[in-house]
Parts: sequence; structure tokens; C-alpha cells
Amino acid sequence: MVRPKTAVAKGPSLAVVNKSKNQRLSSAERSAYFARREAAKVLRSVLQGDARRRALGSIKTLVYNPSVRNKKATFALVCQTLKHLPIIKDVLEAANILNSKWKRQLELVYIIIYDILFGKEISLAARLLVRRKAKRIEDLVALYQTPDVSKPRYVRVNTLKMDVDSAVLELGKQFTVQKDDMVPDLLILPPGCDLHAHSLVTNGSVFLQGKASSMVAAALAPEPGWKVLDACSAPGNKTVHLAALMKGKGKIIACELNKERVKRLEETIRLSGAASILPHFFLIYRCQCVINGKP
Repeated sequence: MVRPKTAVAKGPSLAVVNKSKNQRLSSAERSAYFARREAAKVLRSVLQGDARRRALGSIKTLVYNPSVRNKKATFALVCQTLKHLPIIKDVLEAANILNSKWKRQLELVYIIIYDILFGKEISLAARLLVRRKAKRIEDLVALYQTPDVSKPRYVRVNTLKMDVDSAVLELGKQFTVQKDDMVPDLLILPPGCDLHAHSLVTNGSVFLQGKASSMVAAALAPEPGWKVLDACSAPGNKTVHLAALMKGKGKIIACELNKERVKRLEETIRLSGAASILPHFFLIYRCQCVINGKP
């Protein structure tokens, strides 16, 4: 039986350690070994597909191939390695440990390096956090992500609190502002504008809402006095947009399955000043719909 090789970080080079001939692999070690090998094969297919701009199959399709034994572990390894791949490549470049042999098994090296840096048993991520002056792994990942600044920033004016022209004047003090040609209460600002802390956002006068989301209520074009059922409401941006178009007159029954998301919905409603919305928590069980505890 050929014993597997396990790569570990040791100084500036990647040492290869063989299991003793008399030492048998535990079932957990065997499972981990095969998961890494299978994950490397899947990762190779994914990266080759990206390089050729032609998908060779989704990750799930590749992982759920009958030949893959440990599907759950393999799927997790592939997804997490792809997520951290920029960091892994940076580490390999800095360490300068890849010889021609390991370059032929580059995807397996990626998997092993992920395990060393971010795996549950061994973690060297702390050194990277210190070096990059990051507080969390998420912050470290964000450092390697290129922000998409090519798309404009859309904001929707909440006409229950402010008219569109007033919003244009106020935002125009800091930014170049244009009115959207399809959605009357939607404004276009330059890419990369950070408005999260702007007073008009924090007081509910404008909402950070994309064009596609804003088109939903505009397409329905509800009139004041209508009764509208919003069947999937949270977080509530489209719901309060409906209320604004109805000028606060009429009724909107806002429904949501997830109890935690209902809290977010209620916060959005309060922020918008839309008193005409009746939020309901829907519980679906055995095909029976229960509203506020009553069938």
C-alpha cells in the first residue's frame, strides 16, 4: 500500500512528511486524505473552466459525481479554497517554495495551504492578520477583493418624507446627481459613493436601493387607496416604496416567513414613516397558512 504524503509548513520550504510504515492511517486521516485529493481534482476543473471562459460544470455538479467519496468535505474544501485563493497565492509567492514537481500538482498545493492557514486544526492566519493589520479573517479577505466601482450608486427618494427636487438639491451639495429616466423617484450618483452615514439615509428620507429593486413597485404603479399584498417583504425596501407611491393611503399587507427578517421589515417601515403597512409573520406548516397564530 502506498502511504500518502502530507505537506506541512516548515521554515521557508514545504517539507513532505511520510507516515511510518508501521503506523496505520485512522479512518479520519484516510477520509481527510481522499477529500483533499478529490477537492484538488474539482478545483482544477473549476480553474480550467475559468481560464477558458467556459464552465466545465458547477462545483456542485463536479462534487456530486459518483466517483467523489466524501462529498461534504470536498465541497467545503473547494469553496473555502476558492474564497481564500488570492491570499493563498500571495503566501506561495512570498514563500517561493514551488518547484516543478509541486507546480504539476498546484491545485493540491492550494488545498493544503488552505488547510494550513485556515483549517480548524492548524492556523497560521494570525501572522497574516498582524502583517496586514487586519482584525478579522473577513477583513483580510476584503483586502484582496477588488471593489466594483464601475456601477453607479442608486438611491430612491422616500416621497413620504421628501420630494425628489429637494433630495437632488441636498445631495447635489456633495455629489453629481442625475434623475433616472425610468423610475421617477430614483436618483443616480457617481460610482463608489458611500452614503451609509448620510443624514438623508439615516433619517429615512432616501433609501439605498438598486434600480432593479426600484422598478418593481414602479411597474405595479399602485394608486392611493389600493389594498396591496406583498407576499415576500423583508427587508422592506420595495414595501415602503409601494407605500410612497400610494401616498400613505390604502393598506399594504406585508408578509414574511422568517421571524428574524420580520424585525428588519418592521425597522424599515418605522424608518420610512409608512403607517399604512400591516406587517404579518407567516408560518407555513403542513400546507396550512397561519397568520398571527390564527389559521
